[in-house]
Amino acid sequence: MRSYSKVTSLSFFLGALLLFAPVAHAQHNQRNERQPRQDLRGPAEQLFALANQARSRAGVGRLKWDPDLAEAARQHCLLMAREGPIEHQYNGEPDLTQRAAAAGARFRLIEENIAIGSSPDEIQTEWMHSPPHRANMLNPEVDRIGTAVVEARGVLYAVADFSAEVRRLSTPEIEARIANMIRVSGVKILPNPLLARRACTTDQGMPPAHPGRQPLFLMRWQASSLDVLPKVLTQRLASGRYHSAAVGSCRPHGENGFTGYRVAVLLY
Repeated sequence: MRSYSKVTSLSFFLGALLLFAPVAHAQHNQRNERQPRQDLRGPAEQLFALANQARSRAGVGRLKWDPDLAEAARQHCLLMAREGPIEHQYNGEPDLTQRAAAAGARFRLIEENIAIGSSPDEIQTEWMHSPPHRANMLNPEVDRIGTAVVEARGVLYAVADFSAEVRRLSTPEIEARIANMIRVSGVKILPNPLLARRACTTDQGMPPAHPGRQPLFLMRWQASSLDVLPKVLTQRLASGRYHSAAVGSCRPHGENGFTGYRVAVLLY
């Protein structure tokens, strides 16, 4: 087994890439072997339950089942069963982030455990005795899971994908959250977000504004959380130079599965 963990995000958020070397391979690597393979829902659900039991004992939050992650895990599990030796990515196969995104998952962090074994209990035990696999399983930041198990060559091939979901909010909901934080500074929120939304969709420059209504400051950013404003914007708001603001949100740039929020704020 081996573990793959990819932690990254969008602008204004730290990212890291962790790769762990394989510690086990399939015992049978006969590519011309044509034994029946089956997608096993029961063992996959058992791995899901075992993961939450382990997290409960460790005092970390329960994982929710994610059907999109499960589909990404299933597709990769079928490929592992066809190939024999287990890998996180085969020649010509998209990487984990692309596979999960193609299946519909959206996330700010994603991890994967893979294995072969004789039973879900054995696989779970091996994962829990391998530090990188255990770290993925018990990571307090992840909150979603999708698992898959396929039988081939007399063994079980297993995949568990974990992610930290980004809550899906509508454009007005995102703008309202940012506006509420700006109001604390005493700056008035303008009712029309259209210019800020247009500014949000570009990476530089400013869309044409009405004469006399050109903003004095523009800031765009992407983040996986709406908990705090960027430091530069907070400092601008605290300066006392601005009396009103327009807030606009749009689709994040360059998602590739890693999802967050993109916002533009115009200060007047």
